[in-house]
Amino acid sequence: MTRLKQMWSSILVLAVVVIGARAVPITYLESAVAKGAVCLDGSAPAYHFDKGSGSGVNNWIVHMEGGGWCTDIATCVQRKSTMKGSSKLMNKDFGFSGILGGKQSTNPDFYNWNRIKVRYCDGSSFTGDIEAVDPANKLFFRGARVWRAVIDDLMAKGMSNAQNAILSGCSAGALAAILHCDQFKSTLPKTAKVKCVSDAGYFIHGKDITGGSYIQSYYAKVVATHGSAKSLPASCTSSMKPELCFFPQYVAKTLQTPLFVINAAFDSWQIKNVLAPTSVDKSKAWKTCKLDLKKCTAAQLQTVQGYRDQVLAALAPVQSATTNGLFLDSCHAHCQGGSAATWSGDKGPTVANTKMAKAVGDWFFERSTFQNVDCSSLNCNPTCPAVSTED
Repeated sequence: MTRLKQMWSSILVLAVVVIGARAVPITYLESAVAKGAVCLDGSAPAYHFDKGSGSGVNNWIVHMEGGGWCTDIATCVQRKSTMKGSSKLMNKDFGFSGILGGKQSTNPDFYNWNRIKVRYCDGSSFTGDIEAVDPANKLFFRGARVWRAVIDDLMAKGMSNAQNAILSGCSAGALAAILHCDQFKSTLPKTAKVKCVSDAGYFIHGKDITGGSYIQSYYAKVVATHGSAKSLPASCTSSMKPELCFFPQYVAKTLQTPLFVINAAFDSWQIKNVLAPTSVDKSKAWKTCKLDLKKCTAAQLQTVQGYRDQVLAALAPVQSATTNGLFLDSCHAHCQGGSAATWSGDKGPTVANTKMAKAVGDWFFERSTFQNVDCSSLNCNPTCPAVSTED
């Protein structure tokens, strides 16, 4: 495991050098351990903090890391032996780029803000909260406590004086940003402008290739295993099953805080795990197709195209409020705001002739509204990257 950890650290350092991202050191929140706010293995929560400067000194972006979920004891035991379940195994430095980038040229609206990346080590999108720890597996299901402890620590370090703030994330971290969005706003000064940004976190309550909804049963297991129900937005759980409140389309209906959704209509993770999950693909007809859409049959491509229709329907609550923003491209990608290349670069995707950095910045500062849906078919947008972006 030490060798694996060293390998990941080496890859990260190389990536930082190659893309010119700023390497930000890790902060371990040891004080949270006494509160029971810990990773799956009981280790302290962690985050990376690049302090703001100049006009951005009282502005904050708290960005939640992604990385899927664990659904039962077995998968959570596996996870706690990785950096997604233990801060002991995390890389010590993290390259900040994209929405967290510190260069004005690539991140003009947020480059000098206080920028924080919260590491993901609970497997529940920061929603779990079970007091008891089974000595047989020594798993700590405390994601909601981790989120609270990090936010409290940042408040003590100056976020209590925030003038502008964004809660954002990628993938499972973006889902966390949606689930905690209103709570984040309620924690900050009433005078602050507070909004949330989801990058590839709008997982839909979609139908799979059998006509069922595997993803609903999957999320039901996450909620049950981690004891997440009490940490999900009460405005949703008061009228729906807890696992349904893991789906942004139901949370967005009652969300009070402005939300900007960045998503691919043909999201690569959702195509693989919501539309064609392995467990329902008994004949393995989708095995190669879902990994490389160029290998799909005409009928399969039609099904993929139909998934976009499901995505559009699920986004209705976002589009119904003019305070919300939407950047829905037709790329086959997942998490697009984390690199300078896709966030604002010349070769990054555009929707309505606009890069996502400009779209989000204009929306946040209310220079203009932005709710735009890309052209309708797969590969119709020539600005989509050739290779899908993964968390």
